[in-house]
Amino acid sequence: MSAFTSGSVCVICHTKDADAAIVPVPARATRGTAWLWLSPAAASALATRDLGVILRTYRAVNHVSQRQLAEQLGYDPAYISLLERGKRGMTDQGSLARIARHLAIPPHILGITDEDDADFTAMLQFADSTIRLAEIARRSGHAVDAVNELWPLIARLEARAASGRVERDVAILLVHARVAFGTSLGHILPEERLASAAYWTGKALRTAGRLGEHSPLAHVLRMHGNELRKAGYLKAGAGRLTQALTLSHSQTERGETLALFARAAGELGDPGLFDCAIHDATEILDHSDEHTMLFNPFALREIHMRGLLATGRADAAAALARTATPGHTPTAPQWEIIERVTSADVLATAGQPEHAAAALKEAVTSAEHRHLPHQIQRVIRVSTRSQVPAVQAIHVIARQALARIQARLDASRTGLGRPDS
Repeated sequence: MSAFTSGSVCVICHTKDADAAIVPVPARATRGTAWLWLSPAAASALATRDLGVILRTYRAVNHVSQRQLAEQLGYDPAYISLLERGKRGMTDQGSLARIARHLAIPPHILGITDEDDADFTAMLQFADSTIRLAEIARRSGHAVDAVNELWPLIARLEARAASGRVERDVAILLVHARVAFGTSLGHILPEERLASAAYWTGKALRTAGRLGEHSPLAHVLRMHGNELRKAGYLKAGAGRLTQALTLSHSQTERGETLALFARAAGELGDPGLFDCAIHDATEILDHSDEHTMLFNPFALREIHMRGLLATGRADAAAALARTATPGHTPTAPQWEIIERVTSADVLATAGQPEHAAAALKEAVTSAEHRHLPHQIQRVIRVSTRSQVPAVQAIHVIARQALARIQARLDASRTGLGRPDS
């Protein structure tokens, strides 16, 4: 594990203390002071709407004295002291607005009426539902619809943050929206553009790291690690999944993280690490009735097959492919396509080209329908490696399907991904 974490203990084998500290998340330099209000203590100060409490908190967060703050605001230090102790009040709207701008807080916190705030509050009432519906769409195999639903919401939340109004509720919504958006992009973008998906989950991670809460941070680390893996940054992805595991306290969260970590370990070609992760994930699954899109018997079997094949154990992968999972079906349409491609890869390696070709052809048809270009790119790799004409023939079919998806993607590009791309 030393390749992925600076800690001295393998987190897969180590039971973490429930009160473990938040994993440090490297962040880019913040712009202004608005983001400094996201910590629980600072957010509590804003919630009081007490100017004195807010001034004291601002000084503590920014490490400035009363004299320095007084100079910045153009007041006497004694006046700042009186405000902080509640001995004096302030009612002048212009002065309050100036303080709000300097402290980078929404004007309504200090009792200043703002039409934009009223409109934004109304929008926030629907924001959570928008994110939830987008997640349902993605899990149902409609990732394109999820992207289209999330982008307008993210644009408004990003604009709010850029203007210096980063209330904690807004930041929490921004985290969930960014990670859902990045994960949805991870379904519909071709492999060469998957870095855009990781970019958005990375933006979610930087904000989640400032909120100081374990559960959302673990979720974002998990999804960001997986998007990094898909984009080809295997060690970085494994590192984020390692961090997620230290914060995943429920068995379901640990199972999801271990399943994704097993996939990364397999792609890294590390059989020992893969076996450890898949064993622990299976142990959790065997004692759990709670299944999720990422953690269920169908998905874990596919991860197991792919990992065995990636770590040079084709015979074991073929043996697993011949076993069924009675009563278990994929929790999402895309998982059936993922499993078809993996099974075909195993079958082709095991000398069953006819069955492999049929599975690949079925996967291409379904992947094009669901707009999953990187699964078609997996089909192309499998068919290219084969020396059997029946399997090689799928290469042409897959290329044609990928070209049709690319044409649709180019026709509807809206600048998704990095703002400067």
